[in-house]
Amino acid sequence: MSKLFAPITVGGLKLVNRIVIAPMCQYSAVDGCMTDWHLIHLGHLALSGAGLLTIEATAVVPEGRISYADVGLYDDATEAAMARVVDSVRRNSDMPIAIQLNHAGRKASTNLPWLGGGQIAPSHDNAWQTVAPSPLGFAERDQPPVELDHDGLARIRDAFTAAAHRAAHLGIDAVQIHGAHGYLLHQFLSPLSNHRVDEYGGSLDNRMRFPLEIFDAVRQAFPADKPVTMRVSGADWVEGGWDIAQTIAFAVALESRGCSAIHVSSGGVDPRQQIPVGPGYQVPLARAVKQATAMPIVAVGLITEPEHAEAIVGTGDADMIALARAMLYDPRWPWHAAARLGASVTAPNQYLRSQPRQFRDLLRGR
Repeated sequence: MSKLFAPITVGGLKLVNRIVIAPMCQYSAVDGCMTDWHLIHLGHLALSGAGLLTIEATAVVPEGRISYADVGLYDDATEAAMARVVDSVRRNSDMPIAIQLNHAGRKASTNLPWLGGGQIAPSHDNAWQTVAPSPLGFAERDQPPVELDHDGLARIRDAFTAAAHRAAHLGIDAVQIHGAHGYLLHQFLSPLSNHRVDEYGGSLDNRMRFPLEIFDAVRQAFPADKPVTMRVSGADWVEGGWDIAQTIAFAVALESRGCSAIHVSSGGVDPRQQIPVGPGYQVPLARAVKQATAMPIVAVGLITEPEHAEAIVGTGDADMIALARAMLYDPRWPWHAAARLGASVTAPNQYLRSQPRQFRDLLRGR
């Protein structure tokens, strides 16, 4: 039996297989509100046969959005827009739905990727002043962020709490807190972006303090029988930056607080990063965290072939694999993987007649 297609339980949430659809920003929201594009995008991914669908990085405050077209969950309007999408998806799919809660920190206020990306100065339209642990910009041309004071930290902590309550009200099945890719919580963790001299900077324990406070706040706000997980960057890929040893210490601290799983990615906090990109290049980071903890570990990053995904899970390097670009390119990736690995997936009854003759047991109806 394929290990990739074996069920797994994460913090009380039962998944039919080990394939996770990673959160992927669509830069298609209006004032933080999901649109018809999100209905189409999430709707067709929810028919893919994966074990879990994750809503893209969702800002907990307007100024926490990566761009002006990012999704938010910070007021009644953004909640209502998300409810419309989630309710429609749920009427046509029983795939569990998670949400990634985020604050972009100094990497906020950017343009859309297909318009060149890059930060927009706060004096221009669709832009605002960013905040961060320290007044250090991500790129040389960026407007320096404002260093967060204690009141600012409290407001962000309260915003994560409120967003978790809204996610629970929407019936979301799991929350992932974004602590990777150079966004706010990662900015606190990395000594490259955190130069504070108070209790939130300096030592590893101090740099972990605010991300752990955010985890505790979300864990308390979200239903106890549903999982709260964290996405981390296992390495900054810059000398003197965040590394796998610090990641392991952070993972152990999270596990002791009731974290249900860790999703191990890498990079994003410093443009000097030198990433050894190749198939499965982040799997060794996931393996190291898995060896140090007992909670489920998600591996991600250039995992495109079913046999590779099967080997990662089958050898115990990780418990689940996450797909992002590969899923955009092939929204039926789990179908094709199941066919190659001799497994089966759930599919809409309307699509059952599509399976090729040689795979009679590939698709099962809802």
